[in-house]
Amino acid sequence: MTRVMYKRFIFFVLAVLSIASLVACGSGENNEIGKNVQDETQSSLSSQTASDASTKEATIEPELEGLLTFYTSQPDEDAAKLVEAFRKQYPKVNVTIFRSGTEEVVAKLRSEKLAGKVQADVLLLADAVTFEGLKQDDMLLAYASPEAENIPVAFKDPEGMYTGTKVMATVLMINTDLIQEKPDSWFVLTETPAKDQAMMPSPLYSGAAAYNLGVFTRQKDFGWEFYEALKKNGMTVGKGNGGILQAVANGDKKYGMIVDFMVARAKKDGSPVDLIYPKEGVPVITEPVAILKTTQNQKAAKAFVDFILSETGQTLQAELGYTPIRPGVKAPEGLEEVSTLNVLEADINTLYQHRDEDKERFTQIFQ
Repeated sequence: MTRVMYKRFIFFVLAVLSIASLVACGSGENNEIGKNVQDETQSSLSSQTASDASTKEATIEPELEGLLTFYTSQPDEDAAKLVEAFRKQYPKVNVTIFRSGTEEVVAKLRSEKLAGKVQADVLLLADAVTFEGLKQDDMLLAYASPEAENIPVAFKDPEGMYTGTKVMATVLMINTDLIQEKPDSWFVLTETPAKDQAMMPSPLYSGAAAYNLGVFTRQKDFGWEFYEALKKNGMTVGKGNGGILQAVANGDKKYGMIVDFMVARAKKDGSPVDLIYPKEGVPVITEPVAILKTTQNQKAAKAFVDFILSETGQTLQAELGYTPIRPGVKAPEGLEEVSTLNVLEADINTLYQHRDEDKERFTQIFQ
């Protein structure tokens, strides 16, 4: 091999070794870059997954829980069944009940307000006039329940402070063992057959009776003369509607003024009673529900209102013997639908403004 050929051979070998080295280095760098990209991608995906999980967790509503205090004038058994049905949907909400006549419940609320500690979260009482007073005193929380969209406008406050939950008419009740011919007029209570044989609840205790007083005395066919005639004919004034039901069912009295559902329920259970919707018409209350402005458990309180107004809650009202206020839910047997009732009405604001005055005059007549 000549010197020139030898030099060319050495140059060729060195060139091959150099190229191999460069390829090896390039391959290592590319592997490292690929590894870095893969790591970054996996990290990004992991971060995205964690972010998605966090977002999903944030959108899940926590289960309702805590204490809810419920003030009502409903009969004890009905209030208990309402609460029981609600707690089947919300078992972690513990509901306590205070039950009394509407006027006593309101007196308790006002005392609590003066003391600076209102206990109630949700209130369900006899009539809209009562809630107008609480609304004027700024004690109620505005809440437009989605379920209230299904309730007729006439039965709910335009500002969302309270909403009716059922329809209850005050009717004429008779003992069928003692009365053979059914009367068709309220004025039988002012006539000889009812002399010392009739009973009605006190407007000083019963919200329904207080509402009736305001309505009857503002009808041209009744007025205060009607109550004066009741007194003259020996009308007995009891406390709540329950006492009137018992007195007539037992035969202690022949006639009574009472809310319709109680008579229908007693008749169904076999008591010798019947109810009559007098031809002159009947006063109707809607037993509204409202949330107190001071509630400490607003979410549970709103859920409770929603439940009462829902189709499920309204079906429960019918099962308990009330006429539902929500259209499409059938009234119990023996009770008239609100659409067929001849309703005696009076302006709610007028009734509110004169309620205390009406009670005072009633007391003067029946003292």
